[in-house]
Amino acid sequence: MNEVVAAEQILDTILSKLGFQVEYKVSETKDGSCLNIITDQGTHLIGNGGGRLEDLQYLMNRVLNKHYPDAPRVKVDCDHYREKQETQLIIDAKEAAQHVLEDGKTRRLQPLNAYYRRIAHNALVDFSGVKTSSPNGSGRYKKIQIEKI
Repeated sequence: MNEVVAAEQILDTILSKLGFQVEYKVSETKDGSCLNIITDQGTHLIGNGGGRLEDLQYLMNRVLNKHYPDAPRVKVDCDHYREKQETQLIIDAKEAAQHVLEDGKTRRLQPLNAYYRRIAHNALVDFSGVKTSSPNGSGRYKKIQIEKI
């Protein structure tokens, strides 16, 4: 069985037990497969700042890896929420980097989880004149620092 089909079945089982009737659109991104949940109850599945989506993705991938240990991670989105968040994050990171170039003052982005930090770092890797770093620490959410080189 294809791992993406299995992931969809796992997610469907979780959501149906919670009383949600949803449809899925599977897409391929540069990071792998994505299950986009299409529903009119998206706000309930997305949660505050996408927290519930993260939890659903984590749980689904844990179950998937139990049955298919070599399965790649499958991303979970809802009504293209994460796609929009990622696009806005890239815009915000580039705007902050431009401000750093203009006035030389170090900027920090809002606290981000590891996935979103990677997106922000990658968005600025070719942005000439600035460098990014994340502070060391044990917290799940960290701020990215953008400074002039």
